[in-house]
Amino acid sequence: MLSQNSNANLDQRSLRPELRARAKIKDQNLNQKPKLEVRYRAFYLSIEIIKFVEPLAQKGALRIITDQLIRCITSVGANIVEAKASSSKREFLNYFQISLKSANEANYWLAMVRELLPDKKSNIDHFIQETTEIGKILGTSILTMKGKRNLRLLSLFLIFEL
Repeated sequence: MLSQNSNANLDQRSLRPELRARAKIKDQNLNQKPKLEVRYRAFYLSIEIIKFVEPLAQKGALRIITDQLIRCITSVGANIVEAKASSSKREFLNYFQISLKSANEANYWLAMVRELLPDKKSNIDHFIQETTEIGKILGTSILTMKGKRNLRLLSLFLIFEL
């Protein structure tokens, strides 16, 4: 039987090497693997995407698409951080909703880049998967705050998946 510390080590090994040292692990409970806090996941995803699209920004029409992608992917984490500093539950909820909308928009732009650059498909699929997971976390949090956790059908409309 694995201890809680060994679970944290397993989870950290599954991260990309450059992110392992800085990852913040949050223990949900003893029965689940520890998870990265959503704000750190959003932050490191933004860094990865910025590094990925930087060389692409030199290519004409891709510059516009990558600019939009950077704006919306950085908005996800920024709004989560703003939510943590909010002064009311309503304000907190609004920031999470904006963050979810930005995650959905980021998936749209990532899907467009994937179609335009088929040779980069595996990298972009990783970004889409991580953005979708962050969106699901945000969507579940929003439903919980609204007291609608058991209404799973609503969550289908909150997440944009390609």
